Amino acid sequence: MNGGGERGDLGRPIRVVLFWGRFQSPTASKLFARLAEHPETEMVGVFCQSPGEGVAERIGDLWRRRGGLALPILVDQMARSAGGFALHPRREIERRRTKAGIDQRTELVPNLHAPEVLERIRRLEPDLGAVYGGPILKPELFQIPRFGTLSIHHGSLPEYRGKKTTFWEMYEGRETAGVAIQRIDAGLDTGDLVAQDAAPIGTKSYHRVGREVEDLGVGLYLDAILQVKRGTAAYRPQDGPRRGLYRDPPWFQILRLEWRQARKRWSGS
Repeated sequence: MNGGGERGDLGRPIRVVLFWGRFQSPTASKLFARLAEHPETEMVGVFCQSPGEGVAERIGDLWRRRGGLALPILVDQMARSAGGFALHPRREIERRRTKAGIDQRTELVPNLHAPEVLERIRRLEPDLGAVYGGPILKPELFQIPRFGTLSIHHGSLPEYRGKKTTFWEMYEGRETAGVAIQRIDAGLDTGDLVAQDAAPIGTKSYHRVGREVEDLGVGLYLDAILQVKRGTAAYRPQDGPRRGLYRDPPWFQILRLEWRQARKRWSGS
């Protein structure tokens, strides 16, 4: 599978198939919008593994991922959406318009790895797959695109693999929180790296650092896709210490981190 460094530019827009998580952050929608608008990218398909949509499905999705924190997270998201509309109505209208475009182009399937879904994806003849917030993909899916499939990971690789690694980088006292674009392989967060960057932490809140890491990742992801298209992508194996997989933090650790960051701000350190 040729990643890009041994060839020239495709000479046409790169055909991207997107594997999407159903309930995305506004930052993820920015990536969708930039892919849809960029003259060097063509989104040939958008697939999401989901039983459906609506409030019940949203709560179910959050419950599977966050357990008892699902309801507070949903309330917080709704409050932020309402507050965003009140403070920045034009921006919120544009965000909702982008989301509507995503919904119209997204094909919901119960199982991304079902034979009929795999065949539909093959018929699209994608050059590259791109994952954002989707489920773990198996080789029979992520190897379909000509140049493989990229994914974004909010965390410094290979040290911080698994879930909520931005939180754990902050909790363990690192100075920066990383983000990486990798080419998916059969492992979990073990693929060759295309690009990496990091956002400074300082005295910022967990929410703010998470937002900055996501925003940084959008530009990094688009650049990586364009590198593959132009034949300049340089993949490198992950190098460094590798720990076990991180898990979702319990609520009391989140509160502990926010209290610690607030104390730093108050003390001016």
